[in-house]
Amino acid sequence: MIDPQVIIDHWPYFAAGIWMTIQVSLAAIVLGFMIAFAVALLRTSRFRLLRGVASAYVEMLRNVPFIILLFIFFYGLPFSGIRLPEQVAGTIALSFFASAYYAEIIRGAMASVPRGQVEAARAMGFTYGQILRDIIVPQMWKFALPPMAGITTMTVKESSILSTITVAELTYQGIIVQGMTFAPFEVFFAIAALYWIFTAVLVRLFRIAECRVGSAELAAAARSPVASKYLTLEARP
Repeated sequence: MIDPQVIIDHWPYFAAGIWMTIQVSLAAIVLGFMIAFAVALLRTSRFRLLRGVASAYVEMLRNVPFIILLFIFFYGLPFSGIRLPEQVAGTIALSFFASAYYAEIIRGAMASVPRGQVEAARAMGFTYGQILRDIIVPQMWKFALPPMAGITTMTVKESSILSTITVAELTYQGIIVQGMTFAPFEVFFAIAALYWIFTAVLVRLFRIAECRVGSAELAAAARSPVASKYLTLEARP
């Protein structure tokens, strides 16, 4: 029988853990996406060396367990003279871990944009920056958002591993409460429910974004003189 009073009496611990989980996850998602975008551009570079470096980065991080990557940042870096606070080390490790997955999604989404549009834009004299800004990026979201939802929820759930280096996120706070109350079932059932709520909200937000991305894509094209010029040329017989 679940005793809700255990959760009610110790709610400040759970609230503090929720806030820390939100901070760490949000920072890791944003930083991870920024790294991933740069890596995805390198993966599509015409220079073989850059493509090789980016590919090695992605393969290495995707094939290393997150907890090992976390320990490298927290326990390994001090041996080279770099000592990071628990939250900083955890956030950076989680960012790099997520970036490897985001990078493959972004690269695939960029490759899914019709090749004919890119080639036509090049023939019209558009720079790579213009092609990226006005043709590739506005259209890639409809391909990127569905798989990004899964990686984003994975990142939030993986943040629980930061408890191993004493980052005071939700799981760590739950361990503290469990030690105080000796009620592991109630505590970890509540933690599981809270993570479920996190992921359910994220999935819902991504679905809303997917529904709106089509109209946003058209609006971006309408505002862009470069894209409008291309669409006019494409419409000619």
